[in-house]
Amino acid sequence: MSDAPERLARFIGRVPYIAFLGMRAELAGDEMTAILPYSPHLIGNTKLPALHGGVLGAFMELTALLQLVVDEPAGRTPKTIDITIEYLRPGRPVTLYARADVRKVGRRVANVHVEAWQDLRAAPVAALRGHFLLSDGG
Repeated sequence: MSDAPERLARFIGRVPYIAFLGMRAELAGDEMTAILPYSPHLIGNTKLPALHGGVLGAFMELTALLQLVVDEPAGRTPKTIDITIEYLRPGRPVTLYARADVRKVGRRVANVHVEAWQDLRAAPVAALRGHFLLSDGG
């Protein structure tokens, strides 16, 4: 039996920013979907209104880290090396979803791609490509 749900819950509990955002994650088989329910404190541009770009970026980075935690039974702790974010359209004040695709896991570095969307998965709001260091414990 997989202990992925326990690893996921432990990681979520260790990161206070996840609670601040109101972010949660759902596992369905081997797929993890990150969910960011809309909240007024997430708005960056009140005239549109649109979600803050930092919120979008942090949500996708955390989605990548959560997916690595789910996929990593050896217990290696992922740490961000670098990320590139593509802002594709304004994030409206509605729930945001994201899924991460772990493209390659080496001995020490993982390459992850994340897409975030709102109503239609085929129309992403933003995308992230990142490299993450996989270190033992700590």
